[in-house]
Amino acid sequence: MSSAFTARPEIRGTFGVVSSTHWLASQVAMGVLERGGNAFDAAAAGGFALQIVEPHLNGPGGEVPILFWSEDEQRMRALCGQGPAPALATPAYFRGLGLDLVPGIGLLPATVPGAFSAWLTLLRDYGTWELADVLAPAIAYARDGFPLVPRISQAILAVQALFRDEWTSSAEVWLRNGRAPAPDALFRTPAIAATYTRIVEQAQAAGRDRRGRIEAALHIWHEGFVADEIDAYYTHAAVRDTTGQRNHGLLRKADLAQWRPGYDEPATVQYGRYTVAKCGPWSQGPAHLQQLAILRHLGMDGLDPESPQFVHRIAEAAKLAFADRTAWYGDPAFVDVPLRALLSESYARTRAALINDTACPDWRPGQPEGRSPRLPDLDAATRALAASDTRFGVGEPTFAALPPVAEWAERELFVGDTCQIDVIDRHGNMVAATPSGGWLSSSPVVPALGFPLTTRLQMTWLDDGVPGQLQPGKRPLTTLSPGLALRDGKPYMVYGTPGGDQQDQWTVQFFLRHAAGLNLQEAIEAPSWHIDHFPGSFWPRAFKRNRVTVESRMPAATIEALRQAGHEVVIGPAWSEGRISACTREAAPEGGLLLRAGANPRGMQGYAVGR
Repeated sequence: MSSAFTARPEIRGTFGVVSSTHWLASQVAMGVLERGGNAFDAAAAGGFALQIVEPHLNGPGGEVPILFWSEDEQRMRALCGQGPAPALATPAYFRGLGLDLVPGIGLLPATVPGAFSAWLTLLRDYGTWELADVLAPAIAYARDGFPLVPRISQAILAVQALFRDEWTSSAEVWLRNGRAPAPDALFRTPAIAATYTRIVEQAQAAGRDRRGRIEAALHIWHEGFVADEIDAYYTHAAVRDTTGQRNHGLLRKADLAQWRPGYDEPATVQYGRYTVAKCGPWSQGPAHLQQLAILRHLGMDGLDPESPQFVHRIAEAAKLAFADRTAWYGDPAFVDVPLRALLSESYARTRAALINDTACPDWRPGQPEGRSPRLPDLDAATRALAASDTRFGVGEPTFAALPPVAEWAERELFVGDTCQIDVIDRHGNMVAATPSGGWLSSSPVVPALGFPLTTRLQMTWLDDGVPGQLQPGKRPLTTLSPGLALRDGKPYMVYGTPGGDQQDQWTVQFFLRHAAGLNLQEAIEAPSWHIDHFPGSFWPRAFKRNRVTVESRMPAATIEALRQAGHEVVIGPAWSEGRISACTREAAPEGGLLLRAGANPRGMQGYAVGR
């Protein structure tokens, strides 16, 4: 199965490959490999570069889950860079403000920022490079400048009034003479460069060796000047958010001091030759696995990836998996998640039997192990939206929802909220990471640090007893979802995409297309789609039953057949669904490893490199 044409080549080599959502991060990571670094060094350097060059999609104050394969240890692991809720954040506190949901922007929805310490934890335990060398490219881009892709300028334009009138610390960073910067301008964020330089200098003075310097940097972030500045700002500042009021933050230095990233074992399912791995139920990753488990029973082999049967069956499987996400997933340190049952063969067969040739408009959480689900109040979204002031943003940086973006929204190619980077080195080490949070539009810049913090707490519920309920010290259920797959028991692929709730839809489609015979680039570029048949993860948590949004490149006959099957079909722009990056490794016939990479052409920003 092969397409006649792709916009990009599938990259092939034997030394190393990288794919990410920005060409500069891909080149940074490849440069590390060229200078002797391993995949862990390269991913960390590329991840820090993404914080600077994609500030509308992630930042130093965000989070990152990481999946990886260690060739030395011969195992895959998950590293959780999703920080928990502050000690002061309770359902009672938010109800006391008259709220049904945690706001999507401002200071209230902050969790402990986890990206910086997750990258350093990976570097400390599996990398070989010094902290200063890994941070050097990010510091250089922040200090000397980087080109603004049009989407960054548009993101700033969308919230420039908020910055000027309310979030003045953000205006100082992102507005030039009170105006949004032009696309393609060379832009500098010197305050971030100064923060990272200060961390490096203090860590070098405190640490006796490479590991000691990384440990010192972790201490500086969680208990030193970074934590001090976050504490001071979140304690004393009051900023406008979607409540229409000015609110203080809840995050404190003690919250940062009490948390560090941790490792766990990935969740897995078998699909044909492939063992597919995702992060645990503190992420939405198991929804990817549940879909594959269901689809094993629906006769996917031999289906044309652009056929109505292919789209319909995946869309219906996604409805069931995402219903279970709402009903059952949560931080396993706080929630008894029946993950083994959810991924079991018997449960998947039962769920698959619910799918026929007609689109189901019902929301159907399952009953693993015979349990009855505890569900949130789905009417909270309607009440929250009616009672809120959306002039100040809605949470996820889906900028087409915010004024004045209506002027150019129809011309947009894609909407995203996150980044992705995948790396494989010549030794066979593999890394997939999905950095996000700390978006420039999500919360005001902490003045002394130069960057905003995550607003991931908006992904919690206030309802008592539900798995996703807000609790102090509990991780919110993140949408961030890197992927890793073995083939015939051997490490094979790392992959992922931005896209919030769409991540574990687009990547399921990609994975099945690739498993069916399309190469990486063909599988990435094929027409894609998503459903919204579940409560959204981001404020105001909207629920759009039975809707499927497809790229206009999808065959007309497929679109019509989907409508005849009962789907509400929305046709999006031709290149609007998915931003997937992927890399693979396999044994080369002449010995050693053959490496491949593909990257998303949508938005003309992602790039794959290698040799």
